[in-house]
Amino acid sequence: MLGFILVFSCVCFVLAYFLYGRFLDRRFRIDNSRPTPAHTMTDGVDYVPARAPVLLGHHFSSIAGAGPFIGPIIAGVAFGWVPVLIWVVLGSIFVGGVHDYAALAASIRHQGRSIADVAREELSPLARRLFLVFVWLALVYVLVVFIDLTSLTFKHDGGVASSSLIYVVLAIAFGVGINRLRLRLSVASVIFVPLMFLGIYLGQKAPIEPAMLPVLFDDPRKTWAVILVAYCFVASVTPVWILLQPRDYLSSFLLYASVLAGFAGLVFGRIPQKYPAFVAWSGEGIGSLFPFLFITVACGAVSGFHSLVASGTSSKQLNCEADARRVGYGAMLLEGVVAVMAMSAVMMLGRGDPVLKQQPLAVFAAAMGRFFEVIHLPAAAGRHFGFLAVSTFVLTTLDTATRIGRYVLQELFGMKGGSGRMLATGLTLVLPAILVLITLHDHAGNPVPAWKLIWPVFGATNQLLATLALIVIFAWLGRLSESRLFVGIPMVLMVGVTLTALAMLIWKFGRQPVGIAAVVLFLLALVLIWEGGRVVLRSRAGFRSHG
Repeated sequence: MLGFILVFSCVCFVLAYFLYGRFLDRRFRIDNSRPTPAHTMTDGVDYVPARAPVLLGHHFSSIAGAGPFIGPIIAGVAFGWVPVLIWVVLGSIFVGGVHDYAALAASIRHQGRSIADVAREELSPLARRLFLVFVWLALVYVLVVFIDLTSLTFKHDGGVASSSLIYVVLAIAFGVGINRLRLRLSVASVIFVPLMFLGIYLGQKAPIEPAMLPVLFDDPRKTWAVILVAYCFVASVTPVWILLQPRDYLSSFLLYASVLAGFAGLVFGRIPQKYPAFVAWSGEGIGSLFPFLFITVACGAVSGFHSLVASGTSSKQLNCEADARRVGYGAMLLEGVVAVMAMSAVMMLGRGDPVLKQQPLAVFAAAMGRFFEVIHLPAAAGRHFGFLAVSTFVLTTLDTATRIGRYVLQELFGMKGGSGRMLATGLTLVLPAILVLITLHDHAGNPVPAWKLIWPVFGATNQLLATLALIVIFAWLGRLSESRLFVGIPMVLMVGVTLTALAMLIWKFGRQPVGIAAVVLFLLALVLIWEGGRVVLRSRAGFRSHG
C-alpha cells in the first residue's frame, strides 16, 4: 500500500512536469535566446551564473528545509493521511509548482529583482513597501522556527552537529575547487560527494557533546542557537560561490539519497499501513480541517518562502531561461515527493505509537531507520542520516532566508556596499536571536519550544505570502495579455484559506503574541489584496475599452 501510494504520486509528478510544465513554458514565454540577469548584471557576489544541476541543488535545498517533513507529519497525525495526500499531490502540481515557477519567471523579467520589487512595478509603490515589510516578517518567522529546530537537534544528537560541520568545510573546499582551481563539475562531484557521505560516518563516530561547548544561558541548545546565528551572518555576507552554491549542490545529494532510500524502503519493504486514512474534521491543538490542513502542510504543497528564494537568489543565478522549468517547477515537484515520504512515516505507525509523541523530525528519522533496515543497513545509521539530511536542508534555508532578509532591508532603506550588507544582515538576525534565546509560554503559561509556538502563525504567514505573490504574478500576466485562469484559481483559493486562518488565530489567541502578530498580518494582507484588486479591475476595464 505504502509503495503503491509513493509510486502513484511520483507518476503524477513526472506527468505534470512534462505536460503541465510545457503549458507553463508557453504561458511565461520562455525564450532561451533572451539573456538572463545572471549574465547581464554579473557582479561576482549575488549575480553569478550557475550550471543547471548546481542551481537546482541550491534551489531545492533552500526551499525544502524542514517544512515538507514537519507539516505533512503534523497534519497526517491530526487529520489522517488521505487529506494530506490529496492536498500534497494536487497542491504541488497546480498551486505550489505554478507559484514557484511564476515567481522565478517574473523575477528574471525584472532584472532578477525580488517579488516585492516586482510588486512596485505591477501594483504600486505602496504595495512594494508593504510587501517588503511583510516579507521581512515572514523571514523572521522562518529563522526563528528553523534555528530553534536545528539547535534542538544538535543538542540531542552531537553526531549530526559534527557531520554538519564537516559538510560545511567540504562545501567551501568544493566551491574553491570549481570556481578558483577550475575543476570540472563532474570531477569535483566524484571527489566531494563521496567525501560528504564519509563525513556523515565520521560525524557519527566523533559527536560534539554538550560538555565540549561553553554553555550559554544555562542551556546547550541556546549555545547552538548562538552558533547558528553567527553562521547565518557569515553565510549571508559572503559571495554565493564560496558557500551557498557549492553547499546547496552537495546537500541536494543528501536529499536525493533520502528520496532513494525512502523509495526503496516503501516499495520493497512491504511495510504495512497502520495509521487511519481519516481521523477527524478537527485536529487537537490545530483546528478545523479547513483551513488548517493547508496552513499546517504548508511547504509540502505551497510555500510563499519559495517565491522569495526564486526571486531572491535563484533568479540571480539562472544561466538560461530553459533552466527555469527545471529549477522553479521541478524542484517543487521533488519537494512534493519528500512530503509524500514524510506522510508515509506516519502511515507506518499505529495511532498509539510513542514515536508519534516526539518532534516531527524524530518521526521522520525513525522512518529512515526503518527504510535503511530494508536495504540491509543499520537502523541507527538511518536515523542519524535522517536527522542529518533534514538539518542540512535547514542550514541551507537558514542562510538563504538571512541573505534574502538582507536583500529586503537593502531594498527598503537603500543600504549599499559591504557595510550595508553587514548592517542589513545584523538587523535581520536580531529578532530571531532574541526569540530563540528567551523562554516562550503558551496561552496556559506553560513553557514551549519557540518553533512549536510560532508554527501556526508561521504557516499562516507562509501561505499568505504565497497568496500575495500570486496576486503580483496575476497582475504581471495581465500586462502581458496572457490568460490568467491557471494563476487566478490558486490565488482565490489561497486568499480564502489564509484570511480564514488568520481570523481564526486572532479569535483563538486574542491579545497574546500570536494573536497580535495575526492581526498585523491580516491588516497588511487586506491592504495588499486591495491594491491587487484595483490593478486587476483597471486592467479588465482597459481590455474592455480596447475590445
